[in-house]
Amino acid sequence: MRFAIGMLLAEAVFLTAPAAAQNPPTPPAIARTVVASTKLADVGASPLYFRALAVTIPPGETSKGSAPDGILYQLSGSTEVTAGGASRTIGPGEATFIAGGSGASLKAAGGGPSSALHFLLARAAALDQAAAAVPAAVTELYRTPAPIPDLKPGIYDLNLTRVTFPPQMPSNPPHHRSGAALYYILSGTGSNTLDGKTTERGPGSLIYEPFGLVHQWGNPGNEPLTFLAFNINPEGVAAVLPGAPQK
Repeated sequence: MRFAIGMLLAEAVFLTAPAAAQNPPTPPAIARTVVASTKLADVGASPLYFRALAVTIPPGETSKGSAPDGILYQLSGSTEVTAGGASRTIGPGEATFIAGGSGASLKAAGGGPSSALHFLLARAAALDQAAAAVPAAVTELYRTPAPIPDLKPGIYDLNLTRVTFPPQMPSNPPHHRSGAALYYILSGTGSNTLDGKTTERGPGSLIYEPFGLVHQWGNPGNEPLTFLAFNINPEGVAAVLPGAPQK
């Protein structure tokens, strides 16, 4: 009898223990997926620019072009990419690097139209080269107004990364890019803080982050925030560094 009463008292104490004594739930993690990447050996030889294009190809049609180095990201449908003697078909959420001057051929595969984003890293002389020709419909979404600053000579990593912030994620600590990045928001609404001012950025927004730009990102909404980061950074150096650059 005494044993039973003791067990009941212990259970009552456990059930009424304050919530603070229990382990708090682990917050959802940020998801990062590198969808395409390469290394560039001659960065710094001449000024470089970012450019972003929307490319739509009618069903079964093929478009040819000779663009600078870039990464093609598939939004809907599928594209058969032929460049440098090799072919690869990418579907929604997939991407592939296309080397500059390779004379790439883009074909809408799978029986439907192809819709993709083409992120380019171009020298001034190649900035207006046609990434795709008729019958493709090409719309320029963004280009940097000036060369990307502070790219020193040497080897650089170039990649396209898909990032998802969980809902209600507070703004991350202030940070800057070791190279530069161009963001494209796929879904959700993010909060971008610069110089103490916070701005909401929704789907289709393009945000340029050159070296030295100290900023923060968060997700105040109730839905995940997913964006693409077209990034260049020196080999062996993290793409994102804390605080402001050291002088």
